[in-house]
Amino acid sequence: MSHPTAPLAIFVDYDGTITDIDTFDAILRSVAGEDVWQRFEDELAAGRMVLRDVLAQQAAMVRMSREETLAFLESRARVDPAFPPFVHTARAHGAQVAVVSSGLRQIIGPALERAGVDVPVFANDVSFDAEGWTMTFIDDSANGHDKAARVREARARGARTVYVGDGPSDFEAALEADRRFAKTNRALERYCRERGVDCTSFASFEQIERALFR
Repeated sequence: MSHPTAPLAIFVDYDGTITDIDTFDAILRSVAGEDVWQRFEDELAAGRMVLRDVLAQQAAMVRMSREETLAFLESRARVDPAFPPFVHTARAHGAQVAVVSSGLRQIIGPALERAGVDVPVFANDVSFDAEGWTMTFIDDSANGHDKAARVREARARGARTVYVGDGPSDFEAALEADRRFAKTNRALERYCRERGVDCTSFASFEQIERALFR
């Protein structure tokens, strides 16, 4: 356990955590349909595919340009309005905030910029190919991004670690953190509860801000 006066390192998932929807899911449903999306979800749930392979296959089905993608998501995905003030407060208290995602850096960066948030973003890359997108993953892990490794690295530096997430790609990272917050009624909350792992449920980053800094 980190020293109680050590600086905070806060790692935050993007899709479904900072945003109200999973942006990659929204794109796939739009271009391939609900049945195709559900088939991938079923393969994941059954353990027949890992997230990395699902994302790569889904990306290959998308032929939208970068401009079309950003416009599509701007009209559908909402960044929690409490996230920018949360980041401001965290920094005022000497904490570091970083976004860690199995999603796409080229989508996350512009959305956060529109929301007035400037934080490091660690995520996968995509080439907006006209014949189908091509993913470039940040590491070789099954989720396409080993978020837990980033938490461990911060703890090794002596930081107190906080993880904020909502879904299966957040499970391992949440377990590595000194403190964890799970979006209400999502998979990470259920995962922690079923295993007796302490976590704080939240619906808005205002609640996390109060829990950490007030």
